[in-house]
Amino acid sequence: MDQTIVEALLLGLLEGLTEFIPVSSTGHILLAGHFLGFQSTGKAFEVLIQLGAILAILSVYFGRLWRILTDLPRDQRTQRFVLGILIAFLPAAVLGALGHSFIKTVLFETPKLICIMLIIGGIVLLLVDRMPLKARYHDIMDFPLSTYLKIGLFQCLAMIPGTSRSGATIVGSMLMGVDKRAAAEFSFFLAMPTMAGAFAYDLFKNRDILSATDLPIIATGFVAAFVMAVIVVRYLLDYVSRHGYALFGWWRLVVGTVGLIALFAFG
Repeated sequence: MDQTIVEALLLGLLEGLTEFIPVSSTGHILLAGHFLGFQSTGKAFEVLIQLGAILAILSVYFGRLWRILTDLPRDQRTQRFVLGILIAFLPAAVLGALGHSFIKTVLFETPKLICIMLIIGGIVLLLVDRMPLKARYHDIMDFPLSTYLKIGLFQCLAMIPGTSRSGATIVGSMLMGVDKRAAAEFSFFLAMPTMAGAFAYDLFKNRDILSATDLPIIATGFVAAFVMAVIVVRYLLDYVSRHGYALFGWWRLVVGTVGLIALFAFG
């Protein structure tokens, strides 16, 4: 098997494993790609394989999404929830479009920054997980509209690779009074428009430089990400309900520290 395909397979598995847990999938993929010497056209691979993770969560939540779709025309609670998702999505959509070039050409190319953000995010996650926060919201469909917006603003922090989209939304949700399980579940729902938008925008921006030779690599990463993400989504909510987020905080600290040591040692 071609070495690049093997690398794409490994990176796809890593994407699926880390996309929905608060450890920064993009940070992990960029670091792994750096040390593997993996290069993708326009850094598109790292974004486009997220479609596998998007389809994974759509498949797991298909029944609930279908109910939301059928209830939407007549149920005010459902209408309010969909509006809340859109409100939470808009800040990252606007900032991501405005800062796309800087994010892809500068932040994506700075491994030391990724490691530092992994460490900082790990410390924040450990601290917030241990704080005696009083949960006021237990159902993702019942947040105040202002809370949806604040969580969306927290998601903007994930424009810096290594921060973690899910980590930013989960921490923001918990600080806004959302319980741990609902925080993770809302990050799933917010991921759908956010990741789909990033996928579509990146595909559009790279439409002139991607070629047929890129398709097998992207397809391999996509399939691997889909399979692994399905497994993670099925079990994550029960895990965080019982154990919280400490494991992921320590995970970030270890990966960020090892990454910095490797960068200083090997470049």
